[in-house]
Amino acid sequence: MANNVLIVDDSATIRSMVKRTIKMIGLEVDEFYEAADGISALAQLAEHDVAVMLVDINMPRMTGVELLTRMKQSDQLKNIPIVIASTEGSKTRIDQLMNLGASGYVRKPFQPEQLREALLPMLKVTENATANDSDFDDCSF
Repeated sequence: MANNVLIVDDSATIRSMVKRTIKMIGLEVDEFYEAADGISALAQLAEHDVAVMLVDINMPRMTGVELLTRMKQSDQLKNIPIVIASTEGSKTRIDQLMNLGASGYVRKPFQPEQLREALLPMLKVTENATANDSDFDDCSF
């Protein structure tokens, strides 16, 4: 399977920043796909194979929780790792998401290193991924 990433967030700015951050932290990605909500994400998944998804919770039309629930009920989609990226960070909420099948969680705003740690188990690494933590000191998304 290709090392493709689907970024699902209703903010085009956040999607762009996440894409730029993933490139900066040295994770090997073949293609980036984007969706503004869960319905658009499902349409992208119908057209493209993805290795991992980074999904916001609060979106119009179909939330991240609804998307996660629907994907885990689908034989074709249930094995795609989903990392939640959200401002919601209570232990109860994170536990709920993990129980629904999320593979990881990153709280917004996040540091590039936090995103790297969440995605690292699911994506191949290039030599740039060994960058010194100090490379990320001035970055927050």
